[in-house]
Amino acid sequence: MQLLIAAAAATCLSACAPGSPEAGRPDIPAAAETRPATANSSVAMTVPVRPDGAYGLTLAAAELFVRHYISLMNYAATTGDASAMRSVSAKDCDGCAKYYTSVEKLNEADGGLGGDYLERVVEVTELTRTGKDKVAASTDVTVGKYLARRSPSATPVVVPATPYTEEMVLAAVSGNWQMFEMELTTR
Repeated sequence: MQLLIAAAAATCLSACAPGSPEAGRPDIPAAAETRPATANSSVAMTVPVRPDGAYGLTLAAAELFVRHYISLMNYAATTGDASAMRSVSAKDCDGCAKYYTSVEKLNEADGGLGGDYLERVVEVTELTRTGKDKVAASTDVTVGKYLARRSPSATPVVVPATPYTEEMVLAAVSGNWQMFEMELTTR
């Protein structure tokens, strides 16, 4: 997130923590969640569908929700359409709002991003219940080398490949997890 925001400004969680036996290790092919963007990437992709296992308030559902949310972030970065992210985010999620704002202005569909800008989940490294209705999640992700520009005619800035950690807090809303807060930090 900060990488996209930084680029916009400059140019415009699968293992669970010990003690989380409920989460297990879902068998999720990495390619099903995200795909590297390329010059031939199709911006006419469809909105990722929340997996059945991402419903409910278990730690396993939290892990699948985190992976799904990152796929929604990638969809927004590709298309500029953050509405699917907004629909599963708390209205006062500041990190979410910063991400929406950046990808609505800077995305592949409008020529603002190119290359390998999508977040790929390496591992959900921690899921911790922080109360009855919240879970803290830490997820290692990678982003490849990509180009970012303020507008389609602006000079592109090369952003190097970088490993990050998505720090997220999920909140229970109507029997399912929702993004409550998120922040991307460099590893």
